[in-house]
Formats: sequence, C-alpha cells, structure tokens
Amino acid sequence: MERIVEILRKILEIPSPTGYTKEVTAYIAQLLNENGIKTYYTNKGALVAGNHPKPKLVIAAHVDTLGAMVRGILPDGHLTFTRIGGLHLPAFEGEYCTIITRSGKRYRGTLLLKNPSVHVNKEAGKKERKEENMYIRLDELVEKKEDTEKLGIRPGDFIAFDPKFEYVNGFVKAHFLDDKASVAVLIDLMLDLGAETLEKLPVAFFFSPYEEVGHGGSSGYPPSMRELLVVDMGVVGDGVAGKETAVSIAAKDSSGPYDYEMTTKLIELAEKRNIPHVVDVFPYYGSDGSAAVRAGWDVRVALIGQGVHASHGMERTHIKGMFATKELIRAYIEEGFGV
Repeated sequence: MERIVEILRKILEIPSPTGYTKEVTAYIAQLLNENGIKTYYTNKGALVAGNHPKPKLVIAAHVDTLGAMVRGILPDGHLTFTRIGGLHLPAFEGEYCTIITRSGKRYRGTLLLKNPSVHVNKEAGKKERKEENMYIRLDELVEKKEDTEKLGIRPGDFIAFDPKFEYVNGFVKAHFLDDKASVAVLIDLMLDLGAETLEKLPVAFFFSPYEEVGHGGSSGYPPSMRELLVVDMGVVGDGVAGKETAVSIAAKDSSGPYDYEMTTKLIELAEKRNIPHVVDVFPYYGSDGSAAVRAGWDVRVALIGQGVHASHGMERTHIKGMFATKELIRAYIEEGFGV
C-alpha cells in the first residue's frame, strides 16, 4: 500500500469528532517528531508543524470530523443524540459507533431509526431521518436509564462513527475523507521534504480542530503568516467540475471569492507542471480560510483539495487526486509564493 494511503488509514482509525481531536493530533505530532519535524499546540488545540521560525506560508487541513454527542438516556437505557457538524443522517443510518465517556471508557453502539424492524413498523421506510426519529442502540445489557448511568455514560459524551476504510483499484472509500485525506497529503509531503529542508522553507503546516463547526481556522496561526493555503475536499457532483482523480482549485465558495493572485498562481502552476486539476465554484461550502478571513486575519487565502465524491456520506477519492493535490502544494512551495 502506498505510504500516503497507509497514513490515511491510520488517522481514519483514530476517532476525532469535532471537540475530541486530542488523540489524532497526538499521533500526528509523534510521527512528525520522530522524523525531526517540530510541532506545538495552540491554546485551542490546533497542531502547528514546521521547522522555520517565521513561516510566511501556512498550509492548513482539518483533523476534526463529523460525529455526534449523547443528548440523553431513554427509559429503556439506549441513547438520544445531537449531531456534531453536518452529519447526513440517511448516510449514517445503521453505522456502528463508539461512545467515549468523560472517564475514558468506551462502549459500542449503532445509529438506528426508532422502532426499526419492518416486521412491526410498516412506516419504517417512510419516516424522516432526523434526530427526533433516531437513536443509538447501545451494545450493553441495559433495560432502564439507571443501567446505562451505572456504565458511566452521560449527556455530553462523544459519539464517533466507524470510518469503514477500504482501498480498492486506487480508490479510497471511507467516512471522513473530508478532511483526513488532506491531512494525509500534508503529512506525506512533510515526510518527503524532510526536517532539514523544512528548516530553510518559511512554511508551516496547521491542523485545525474545529472546522466542521465553523471556527477551526479563526485563530492560532503564526503571526508571521502572509498567505494561507487551505487544503480541504474538492466537491464532486452535479453542477461542479470536480473529479476524484484531480485536484480542485476553488475560485469561490459560499463565503465568497478566494484570493485572485494566489488562485491564479495555483492554476498556472498546475498547467505548467501538467498536474490534473479543475477550477471550480463550490455552492454550499465554507473552509478554515473562510473562518480566518471572518476573524480578521490580514492574509491572502486560497483553497484546493482532491475531489471527494458523496461528501458527508460514504465518501470516495482516488490516490491520483491525492497525489495531484500533493504535487500542487509542492509546486506552490517551490515557486509559487514570494511574500
């Protein structure tokens, strides 16, 4: 298996719903530190990596994923929940999950429609998939609320869904490729560049912990930053140009246009180096770059990323798209920025 795919598989296996990213950032920090790449945490829990003391270019991806949180305990001992981020419930119905308690205990469960058996519920197929109509079936011998409370499960406990990773014919299939595919790209690129090269390059890498709820990229960057290159998923679907085998360069999303000069330079570099790419407009999309601009950072911002099909569901991309994204970042580092 390609190293980049193995990195992706490993970080997908580490639960990281928004608000509970400490395990995955610890793994990334250890991996980078073992290879001579320095890291530190921001006050809010973002991980910053790189060896240059005053980086001018920051390259960002987010480690947090969609997920859920225990909202309450039902009379029969099973769980109600609230979504974290834009979890698309029809795409997660029937998925296995892990409930992580505040004391560190872990329990297994399944997201289901209430009264899900078609043998007793003729309306099961017609019910709207929304929080009020669904629950987490807990894989423990519970019959009443008190049984579940004795396990240490409480409202506010995180719920992490299984990624269901599979690599076949160059395709990577899993939940949460948004944005762990980009995280794997950045890690793989840093390992390629190596510690000595990163000492000379005024570049840092930023792993955001709160993107799925809108404020991950709002703070914590090195004060020397002048450009922010956000690496997030490229949209694939009707009305957009994205492809799983290419890198998408976003000219605009829901938050408005991205920086003209940076975006133009990225397009020119992709054309010059024959990197498979598309230029696109994302209709329902925001990024850590959007959060940075709203927070008042006086920086240029651009957005790229490998095409991801079926976003916020059972997502899929291709290793060609991941490599195209990696090579465009490398090209921008080598000759694209001069601030």
